[in-house]
Amino acid sequence: MLGAVMRVPFTSIPAILTDIASGLGGSVSSLGILTSLPLLMFAFFSALAPRWAAKLGIEKLLGLVLAIMLIGSLLRMINLPMLYVGTMLIGVAVAVINVILPSLVSANFPLKVGFYTTLYITTMGISTTLASMVAVPITSATSWEFFLLLISALIGLALLIWLPNLTYNHRFENEKSTKKETPLWKNKYAVIFLIFGGLQSLLFYTEMTWLPTITTSVGLSQAEAGFLSGIFSLISIPVSMIVPSIVSRLSKEKRAWIMTGISALTLIGLAAMLVAPANFTIWLLIHLILGVSVSTLFPYMMISLNLKTSNSQDTARLSGMVQSGGYLLASVGPMLLGYSYSLFASWVPFIISLAIVTILMMISIVFIEKRDKII
Repeated sequence: MLGAVMRVPFTSIPAILTDIASGLGGSVSSLGILTSLPLLMFAFFSALAPRWAAKLGIEKLLGLVLAIMLIGSLLRMINLPMLYVGTMLIGVAVAVINVILPSLVSANFPLKVGFYTTLYITTMGISTTLASMVAVPITSATSWEFFLLLISALIGLALLIWLPNLTYNHRFENEKSTKKETPLWKNKYAVIFLIFGGLQSLLFYTEMTWLPTITTSVGLSQAEAGFLSGIFSLISIPVSMIVPSIVSRLSKEKRAWIMTGISALTLIGLAAMLVAPANFTIWLLIHLILGVSVSTLFPYMMISLNLKTSNSQDTARLSGMVQSGGYLLASVGPMLLGYSYSLFASWVPFIISLAIVTILMMISIVFIEKRDKII
C-alpha cells in the first residue's frame, strides 16, 4: 500500500488540471506549478527524513506521514490556496516515504531486499498507470472533487492497514564509536551516488515532460503522441519487476557493465531522434528504447541504496542525501532544458544536452560500482 500511494496523489493530477482550474476559479497556467511542487518538497525534505526516523522510529514516522498525506489530499478540495498547501503536504509525506522505504526493507527483510524492492516499485508503477488511465473518465462521469476523494480514500486505506505496524517500531541503533563519523558530503563515493541519482531523475522527468511535444513537432498527431507517452510509462512495470532481483544477485563488476550498457540505450534512442522521420513505428521503437533504459535506472538506484550500505540507518542517510540532491535537479532540469528549444528553435541542443547527461551518468555508475560499500 505504501507503493500504491507514492505517486498517485500528484501524477494523476495533470490529466484533470483543466477541470480543477475551472472548479476553483484559477487558470491552467497558474496550476502548472502543481507538478513541480512535489519535486521541490522532495528536494527540501528528503535530507531531513533520516533525522525524523532516528527520533520517532521507522514505522511511526511512516504512519505520521501517511496521516499528513491524507490531510493534504483532503485540503486540496477546499479552495485554490488549500490546493497548493495540500500539494506541498503530500510532497513532504512522499519525500519521507521515498527515503525511508529502503531502510524499512533492509530492517525487516535483510535477506529479501531484492524481492520487496521489486514489490513496492512494481506496485508504484501499476497504481500510477491505472490512476492516470481512469482520472479523466471518472472526472467526466462525476467530478474532479470525487476523483480526489477516491485518492484520499486510497491513502486512508493505506493508513489503516499500516496502523498495526506501529507496534513493531524499528529505531536506528545509536552506535557509539570512538571513530568520528565522516559526513556524507566528504565521502566522494556518496557524492558520486548523489550525482547519479540527480542525473537519472533529470533524464526521466525531462523525457517524460518533453517527449510528447517533440513527437508532435516532427509531425505525429496528438493522439499518437499520447499513446507513445503511455507506452513510455507502461514499460516501467515489467522492467521494475525484474531489475531489483537481478541486480541484487550480480557482482559489482557485472552491475557496472550491465547498467552502463543499458544506459547506452538512451544514447541510441537520442541519436535516432535526430534523424527519425514522422513515422509512428520508428517513434514507437524510440520510446521503447528510452523507456527500457530510464525505467531500469530507478530500481537500480533504489536497490543500490541497500546494497551499498551496511545497515538501515546508513541506508536512510545515503537515501536522504541522494534523493534530496536528485530531485532538486529533477525539479529544474526539464524547465531549463526545455528553454533551449525556445532559445535555439531546434530540438538538437536539447537532445545533445541529454546525451551529455547520459554519458556523465554512465561514468558515475562505473565509479559507484568500484566499492562494495559506500558507507
